[in-house]
Amino acid sequence: MYFHTKTGNSHTRRDFLSWTARGIGAAALIDLTLRDRVVNGEEPVAAGPHHQPQARRVIHINLCGGLSHVDSFDYKPALARLHGKSLSTDEKPDVFFGQVGLLRKNDWDFKQRGESGLWISDLFPHLANVADELTVIRSMFAETSNHTPATFQENCGFRLNGFPVLGSWLSYGLGNETDNLPTFVVIPDARGLPAGGSINWSNGFLPARHQGTPFRSEGAPLADLFPATEISSRTESESRHLLKALNARHLKHHGGYDPFQARIQSYELAARMQLAVPEVADYSSETKSMQTAYGLDRTETMEFGRGCLLARRLLERGVRFVQLFSGGAFGSPRINWDGHESVLQNHGQEAGRIDKPVAALLMDLRQRGMLDDTLVLFTSEFGRTPFTQSGGDILGTGRDHNQYGFSIWMAGAGLKHGYAHGSTDEIGLHAIEHRTHWHDFHATVLWLLGIDHERLTYYHNGIQRRLTDVSGEVIRDVLA
Repeated sequence: MYFHTKTGNSHTRRDFLSWTARGIGAAALIDLTLRDRVVNGEEPVAAGPHHQPQARRVIHINLCGGLSHVDSFDYKPALARLHGKSLSTDEKPDVFFGQVGLLRKNDWDFKQRGESGLWISDLFPHLANVADELTVIRSMFAETSNHTPATFQENCGFRLNGFPVLGSWLSYGLGNETDNLPTFVVIPDARGLPAGGSINWSNGFLPARHQGTPFRSEGAPLADLFPATEISSRTESESRHLLKALNARHLKHHGGYDPFQARIQSYELAARMQLAVPEVADYSSETKSMQTAYGLDRTETMEFGRGCLLARRLLERGVRFVQLFSGGAFGSPRINWDGHESVLQNHGQEAGRIDKPVAALLMDLRQRGMLDDTLVLFTSEFGRTPFTQSGGDILGTGRDHNQYGFSIWMAGAGLKHGYAHGSTDEIGLHAIEHRTHWHDFHATVLWLLGIDHERLTYYHNGIQRRLTDVSGEVIRDVLA
C-alpha cells in the first residue's frame, strides 16, 4: 500500500506506521486529556479542589546542583568575622566529599532590598529588584547530600525513583484547563538533563497520562510533531480514519485495555497539538521590549529567557504546571550549580543565565494580573556549606553539598510578599528555626492550589500513597 503526497513522493505502509509511532505518538507519549472519567475502577480524574484555591497554576524553576544559600538569600554576617577560621565545634558534618575546610565569607555582598528589606545578594541583581514579590524559606533541610536522591526528593518527596512528582500529582488531582496542550510540561536545560534524567517528571504509579511532557526552549518545541514530508489533507484524513477503525477493533478485542486507551488518546492530543504548539512557541507576537526584558537579545540569557517566556505563554493557554530546569548533566566543565571548585565562578556563570529572565517573568506575570492566581517556585535540591571544600589550612574557593540547611523561595498567589521564614544557625550550616522538610513544602504548595495533601491519595500495592508520604505540615506562617 502506498500513500502519495502533494510533492509526488510515495510512502509505504511502513513509512506511515513509522510516522504515527515516532511522530504523533512521540509528541504526546501520555494521555493528558482524560478528565472526569473512570477507567477500570480508577478514581475519577480531576475530582476538584478540597477547598477554595489561591492558585490554579504553577511555574517551578529547579536549580540543579545545589545553590549556595549563604551567597544568595541567607545573609550570615558572622562568616565575614570568621573567614579563614575552623569550625568552633567538634562536629564533623557528613558532606559529600568528606572534606571540612575553613569557613569562608559570602562571595557576593548582601543588601536589604525593596520596601520589605529582604536580604538578597548581588548574585541576583535583577531578582533583588522584585524582592517584595518573594517569600523566602531559609530553613529547608533534606535527607541526603547526594544529587540524584536529593533531586528525587525535591520533586516527588522520596529519595527513590518510582514515585509521582509534584506536577503529576497536580495533573491527577486537578486535571487540565485545555484540550490542546498537556497538563504538565517540562522544559529541561538545553545542555543536559538533571540528575536522574526524565525520572524527575515521572508519573510513577499514577496513570501514564500524568507524566510530564518535555518541550525544548529553542527550535521546534517537540520533535517529530509533523511528518518529515508533506502529506495531503485527504491522505491524512483517510489515514486517521483508518487508524481510528483499527484502534477501535483492537480495543474491543482486548476488552477496553486502559494503557491502549491512553495511547489512543495521546494520538488525539498530538493531533490537536499540531495546531496549538506552533502558535504557543511563536514569539513574534511578543513586543521587542518584552523579548529584551526576558533576555532574548543576549547570548547568555537567550535560552533560559525563551524557557521563561514559553512557560508564561503555556500558562496563558491553560497548562497547569510548567517546570524549568536550570542546569543539566554533571561533570567538568560544570553546567549546573555544583560549585565545588569555585562558587564565585560557577554561580556567577549560572546566575548570569537565569537572573534577568526569572525577574522578567515575575514582573510580566504581575503586570498581566496572572501572579494573583499563579504560584512560582524557585528551588534547589540542597544548599552549600559555609566552609570550603579543602583540607588542612588551605582556604578553598568552592563549597560542598549541605543538606542540613538551605533556602528556597516562592512567589505569587496566597503568599506573604517580601517575607522570610525560618532561619539557619550563625554560619548557615543547620536549619534551626521553623525547620522545613520537602513534605512541608509540598503540603503548602498543594494547599495553595486547593488540595489537602492528606486527602490526595492513590491506591498502589496495598497502600494509599500520597505526595507527602506520612508526614508534612502546611507552613501557615507564609500564607497571606
